[in-house]
Amino acid sequence: MINYILQVILFQVLFLAIYDFFLSKETFFTKNRWYLISTPILSFILPFIKIPTLQRAVSEDFSIHLPEIVLSPDKVIQETSFYQSINYTVVLFWLGVSFFSLLFLVKLYKIVTLISKYEVFKRTGYTLVLLPNQTKAFSFFNFIFLGKKIPESHQAQVIEHELVHSKQKHSLDLLFFEFLKIMMWFNPMIFLYQKRITLVHEYISDEVAAKSETKESYINNLLSNFFQVESIAFVNQFYNQTFIKKRIIMIKKTQSKQINQLKYLLLMPLLASMLFYTSCTSKSNKDKLDQLIQENKQLKESLNAKNRELGVSFMSVNKAPIYPGCDQGDKDCFSKMVQTHFSKNFDHDLSNTLGLDSGKKRVFIGFIIDDEGNVVDVNARAPHIDIKNEVIRVMNTLPKMIPGENNGKKVAVKYAIPLLL
Repeated sequence: MINYILQVILFQVLFLAIYDFFLSKETFFTKNRWYLISTPILSFILPFIKIPTLQRAVSEDFSIHLPEIVLSPDKVIQETSFYQSINYTVVLFWLGVSFFSLLFLVKLYKIVTLISKYEVFKRTGYTLVLLPNQTKAFSFFNFIFLGKKIPESHQAQVIEHELVHSKQKHSLDLLFFEFLKIMMWFNPMIFLYQKRITLVHEYISDEVAAKSETKESYINNLLSNFFQVESIAFVNQFYNQTFIKKRIIMIKKTQSKQINQLKYLLLMPLLASMLFYTSCTSKSNKDKLDQLIQENKQLKESLNAKNRELGVSFMSVNKAPIYPGCDQGDKDCFSKMVQTHFSKNFDHDLSNTLGLDSGKKRVFIGFIIDDEGNVVDVNARAPHIDIKNEVIRVMNTLPKMIPGENNGKKVAVKYAIPLLL
């Protein structure tokens, strides 16, 4: 999951780099809007797309194996407890989600409060909300919020500007990024995306509203009043100090040449490189798995005829074997329990006595949990015969498991575990 998140963030960085360096100065505002909406979605999808020709086929027999067990002689492994079962990363993630969800609800409540508290007038195509003693001007879907202190001579222009936001559903874009901020609150790229698309919204509205008068007049009206800013991220504000200079520059800018649209073709090599990266990443992971497959090849051949008849792939069984104390199908718990068992019973001094380098004592274990829950036919490939014998001894002391089931019948199940001493 962490690898996936890092890929998503990396892709979003690259997409925004293309936008900032090549597209942001162009007047293709609508195209830029869709670019900023589509590329974060693509960044979530691309890591799942693999090009078969860039990947090597992996033997299905060994595609399912337990996570590697890492033993550290210097670390005391305590009994599995409630506190050990807590995944603090998950807890932190959901705390962040809760906080940003609450923040979103507070912002939404402020909007609802303004609508219910002040004067509301139904107009053709929109609803006008008048804010007394204020010069705020912003919109949220079909609601246009207008401060009564805005001079009447400017109110029509402000409303026309906000109507463009309303008609083009710009609020949907902002809400989309609000939800992304909730689910990926730790990703700074989402905040940058929202800032950029908010500015594009203003460019679009300025382009439409400025057609009703000269650009100079529109700019003068834009600067003639200091409109207050409502601190809500998903409303379209008529006035935003941060954006005013950029908006004026873009209003005065000459329309971009149509040939400049070819810049969007930069997406093609970028997407190609991303697909190549995701496929190669997958290939790299598969290379590691292939190494395990190669190491475990002798284990597979050593299984006797009875085991091959009884043995069922972990993925094939309806109910996998259960380690005592674990929930059904919890492979992570199974692995942690085996690790704890090894930490308590394995002779940690043995490998050092044999003079093997620290961190390079890799062992590959194969075993079967039979239809009675017993651990049988343990075999191992190790850098030394004494290590192999010790591993087999420890494996044979594992407790009796709850056997696996397939179609209502208890069956034996094959397992493979890589072990790093």
